[in-house]
Amino acid sequence: MNAPFDLDVIGRGLPFATATAELTRALDAGACVVQAPPGTGKTTLAPPLVANWLAERGDAWRDDGDAAADAAVAAEVTPGRAGRVIVTQPRRVAVRAAARRLAQLTGTRLGDVVGYAVRGESRSSAATLVEFVTPGLLDRRLLADPELTGVGAVILDEVHERSIESDVAFGLLADVRALRDDLAVVAMSATLDAPRFADLLAATTALGAAPLVDCPSALHPLDVRWAPFDLPRLDARGVTRAFLEHVAHTTTRALDDADSHAGGRGTAAATDAVANLAGLRGCDALVFLPGAREVSIVAEQVRQLRPELDVLELHGRIDAAEQDRATAGRGPGEPRRVVVSTALAESSLTVPGVRLVVDAGLSREPRRDVARGMNGLVTVACSRASAMQRAGRAARLGPGMAVRCYDEQTFARMPEHVTPEMATSDLTDVALTFAAWGTPGGTGLSLPTQPPAPALREATHTLVGLGALDAGGRITALGRTLVEVPADPRLARALLVAAERIGARSAAEYVAALADDVRSRDADLDHAIAELQGAARSRWVRESERLTRVVAAGSNDAGATPDPGWAPGHAAASRRARSVDAETESDAGLVIALAYPERVAHRVAEGVYLTASGTRAGLDDSPLTECEWLAVADVARSDGRAARGTGAVIRLAAPITRPIAEDAASHLLVDEMRATWDATSGKIVGRRVKALGAIEFSATPTSPTPEVARQAVANALAAQRLSLLTWSDAAAALRRRLAFLHHHLADPWPAMDDDTLLARLDEWLAPELDRLARGGKLASIDLTEPLRRLLPWPEATRLDELAPERLRVPSGSSVRITYPPLDEPGGPPIVAVKLQECFGLTQTPRLADGRAPVLFHLLSPAQRPVAVTDDLASFWAGPYAGVRADMRGRYPKHPWPEDPLTHVATAKTKNRL
Repeated sequence: MNAPFDLDVIGRGLPFATATAELTRALDAGACVVQAPPGTGKTTLAPPLVANWLAERGDAWRDDGDAAADAAVAAEVTPGRAGRVIVTQPRRVAVRAAARRLAQLTGTRLGDVVGYAVRGESRSSAATLVEFVTPGLLDRRLLADPELTGVGAVILDEVHERSIESDVAFGLLADVRALRDDLAVVAMSATLDAPRFADLLAATTALGAAPLVDCPSALHPLDVRWAPFDLPRLDARGVTRAFLEHVAHTTTRALDDADSHAGGRGTAAATDAVANLAGLRGCDALVFLPGAREVSIVAEQVRQLRPELDVLELHGRIDAAEQDRATAGRGPGEPRRVVVSTALAESSLTVPGVRLVVDAGLSREPRRDVARGMNGLVTVACSRASAMQRAGRAARLGPGMAVRCYDEQTFARMPEHVTPEMATSDLTDVALTFAAWGTPGGTGLSLPTQPPAPALREATHTLVGLGALDAGGRITALGRTLVEVPADPRLARALLVAAERIGARSAAEYVAALADDVRSRDADLDHAIAELQGAARSRWVRESERLTRVVAAGSNDAGATPDPGWAPGHAAASRRARSVDAETESDAGLVIALAYPERVAHRVAEGVYLTASGTRAGLDDSPLTECEWLAVADVARSDGRAARGTGAVIRLAAPITRPIAEDAASHLLVDEMRATWDATSGKIVGRRVKALGAIEFSATPTSPTPEVARQAVANALAAQRLSLLTWSDAAAALRRRLAFLHHHLADPWPAMDDDTLLARLDEWLAPELDRLARGGKLASIDLTEPLRRLLPWPEATRLDELAPERLRVPSGSSVRITYPPLDEPGGPPIVAVKLQECFGLTQTPRLADGRAPVLFHLLSPAQRPVAVTDDLASFWAGPYAGVRADMRGRYPKHPWPEDPLTHVATAKTKNRL
């Protein structure tokens, strides 16, 4: 079989062409990592190279004349060896752009030897050798066919972006490699974190190492300039309008500077070679902003400032045709272009013709607010790695210029690398994928970032509530059905269940809107849908049609039936007209409640709602404020007026009734005993509560059971830590003594920090906790004896020797020793004593088996420190003479002998002595 791709033609002019021989050798290991900056051509050249390598390997096996060897190969090698090359790109627009570019270079039509597949769209055939897909689509293919039948290699591109789908795909493929050593896996990164991925893949190779192929950048000289903004870039609502205006004006000024080669301030990065910038005259520009909203605002402002420019938007919300136009490059005779883009132009695709970059220095990243149960995207400063990649886009074709809309100090404060989504995002979809793969929690998978345990527990709890996992965390029949639906598990469940009640089309329209993160000026989802209907062939319309087909195709699947509580035949086939009042509901509310049962919310004050999960959120300037019950689709942090003092604002919701809320969140309905800690009385207070999660319907005072009360005490301690307890002077002193010994002698002396004591509550405080659970008051508990329960035996018999409460000094007095505070257990033990009581004491006492000298605060007769020392012999021999000279005149009634070593130690005056 001849090589299917002409690499000389495809790689002409691409810096990555110099690394093809090294990559070919690395592929023999079965898994390798490519490190190459954006714009070097790795996305264009590596996939056809891998396809050629697969073809050549297949030829080698077929041409082998040794029949025995042929039989051995046939027995050991699966049919996937000469199969298709799957290439992931982090975004749909990048998938289409990469496939279109490679097809153009090979002179073929999309869908022939080069194809692509994204959600709801596929251009591939049986002849396709290289197929570009999104990581999420690859994850679903792996779940459907873990062996990836017919696939010979997988290339994970742009792994440095650390999306959840890409990290999961990496872990699953490493697992597949253990079963299919003939499946080649290549991870490609544009930043210097590539060795991390090589280490993770090492165990999957026969050599025990994954080769790292490095292709240096072909950057031309780059002139980096700074255009800082004097005011904050962000406020409570996000990116400020004033900063966006600054970006727009900076862009137009930078275009003028590029034409005139003047203006702005160069930096050390601007070398003498930049002096010749003739190629910048009339160049295209690329502007980086964090999100679609900001892109649209800045694009419109630039159009108004410079009407002669062709200003294009590039983000995930515009349709495919507009995305393709932005990434296709400027044609002959076409006007100068300014492409205003989100981070998707940072590394995952190239915008041709760009020699000028304007960077706002911001990024939009997912964040999970565990306390409020909120997920969402937040605007933050981008990483330094991202800023450098963005600037580098200007110097791929020749000398370029990058203008940063911030100062050098802001750049220095940026994080070094992007934060992995796995560490900050909601993990519901990930947890379902792990369960479907047979590795609950991702146990055993080689993941670039392990999922945080608290977020994973919360995701598992959510999936159990949805019915996708059983109580043991195993996937259910419904869960397997949800895996097959190309949507978030919550929305997939809402789609399948709501379709039985309101019809597939209506359910699909609402789910498509929620999946696309739509917004409404008054927070009403129905109003947002009405606006979407104005665009006849919008992305929302296409997604609605696709989801309608998904429901039709899977209507007989297990788990696609409604929950037991739903009454059949109650649905309407189309969206119902309604007027908002306190007792109404909408189909939108039904869908939201099914997707997010923990977010059904009850009005507790004007414009303030309490969700079943316990989050209070405000709603303002919306007709929905008249509703008693809401299903909340989107809630976010806010300290503005709309939050009404709650700290969170409802951004999208729909009305429901209490029966709908109770049905959708039936797993949160409780009739139970609850107990809480009452700080005023210092006791546990019990109530009999009927509630929907945190929304209480009724509460009756009652005596709590010991089990419930004990848990209430534990909860209070977990929330307020050990400050909840009353520490007497004796108990606090004993705790410091034990912390001192643990620091100097370690085990078996116990640690005394809060975390350790809370973890060992049952060992030292169990009887007292039981007394509190039976109605006892906290003030009646002395913690001295409970702490003694942690003393190690027989070592405890030496407590007063190793860390005595008091120290006897030569005068006969027994002086209290002050041990160091808990947060500095290595500090010195201190004895504050009148100087005259230490006459004759030449050796400084040492505690903790001689490890810690006592620090003496030697006091005047007025009890003020005159000297501080942990070396008494040196003090008497030197500094004492100066103290004596200064003090004897002030306190003549007290002894100040010339020889303190022979004088009688005393606390008395000379007369009394």
